[in-house]
Amino acid sequence: MAARPCLSFSRRLRVAARPRWFSCARPVQADVTHAVVGAGVVGLAVARQLAAREGTSTILLERHDAPGTETSSRNSEVIHAGLYYGRDSLKTSLCIRGKEMMYDLCARQGIPHINTKKWIVAQTEEQWAAAQRVHAHAQDIGVPTRLVGREEAQHREPDVQALAGIVESPTTGIVDSHSLMTYLQGDFEDRGGDCAFLTRVTDIEALNGGRDGYRITAQSGSGGGETTSIVAETLINSAGNFACAINNMVLPDDRHRTPYYAKGTYFSYAASRPKTSVLVYPATLPGHGGLGTHLTLDMGGRLRFGPDVEWVDSADDLTPSPDRLQQALGEIRAYLPGVDTDAIALDYCGIRPKLGRGGAVNSGTGFQDFIIQEEDGFPGFVNLLGIESPGLTSSLAIAERVEGILHGSRQP
Repeated sequence: MAARPCLSFSRRLRVAARPRWFSCARPVQADVTHAVVGAGVVGLAVARQLAAREGTSTILLERHDAPGTETSSRNSEVIHAGLYYGRDSLKTSLCIRGKEMMYDLCARQGIPHINTKKWIVAQTEEQWAAAQRVHAHAQDIGVPTRLVGREEAQHREPDVQALAGIVESPTTGIVDSHSLMTYLQGDFEDRGGDCAFLTRVTDIEALNGGRDGYRITAQSGSGGGETTSIVAETLINSAGNFACAINNMVLPDDRHRTPYYAKGTYFSYAASRPKTSVLVYPATLPGHGGLGTHLTLDMGGRLRFGPDVEWVDSADDLTPSPDRLQQALGEIRAYLPGVDTDAIALDYCGIRPKLGRGGAVNSGTGFQDFIIQEEDGFPGFVNLLGIESPGLTSSLAIAERVEGILHGSRQP
């Protein structure tokens, strides 16, 4: 579905918002019930969830001219199983719940997706020990995994090398993230919600500490257009790489956050062989910022590799570096020894919005869970920070959780 014409921020409000009073104890009139900042896949899912509530109005503010132009469109498009994170973490619970919801939604709405399965491959005894820990953890949290023997591996995927062993995740898959976001946007608008694209939030004032809502000031247009303010009863910060900036507009100095950016480079593959039907991930050792330079598939079955991890200073640093390709080749050859290295090329980059330089795939030192919370002392302000992988998989469950925080609905 094509995006609606991009009206100005103020025009959007006149078209879509349904003003309502808070209560007799709240003298400030709100323009909308819910304002969601950031139209990535998580923001779209949250806005869609909230727009379904009777008697409410929801607006989705996005600084770009279309939804999902940052992290949501620059990832591996993997439906993760929920294998890597601590038992009691939000990343685990929301990934598992979100995976179930994602498969169900895609099946019902005809959103392209494939249950590809995933192999975690180990080449050394150290990697195999790490893979076995993932397997044991998966059994503990109720996520299916199984060990794949050499004979089965050779029969199913003869081009994949795993010198020390393989753990299979049968519930991992891929989804066409663009089709998913198109559906979420369309369903959000069908439920009465409205998107304000090319709308950059420049200031937020918590009225009476948020008890009277939040005055959001935004600038419309790509070249610095008109500035408009609205009041929203509730504010949901789903701004991805810009989320710390939104956080810092609302909260006092001692609760400000510093963003960190983990750049990941992806690589295309132009040859038809070797070939796999499963995703292939190297066993990950503690302390890494990602899941290694893995092999994924697009909806046409074409191989692609990445992302790697490179710490950068700006979320706008999206230029692929030839040096990253040379560093990735060794890791790719380890599990796909027949790969034609001349057919591997730089493709695109994405940025993971992180809250520190720790590893994302362990629950020990440096692990950073999702932050999804109503901020203390600021009623109605729900912060979504550090929503990196498995954010795509978790998006529908995150939306469910945000509704629960604001309205007391059931949460996973």
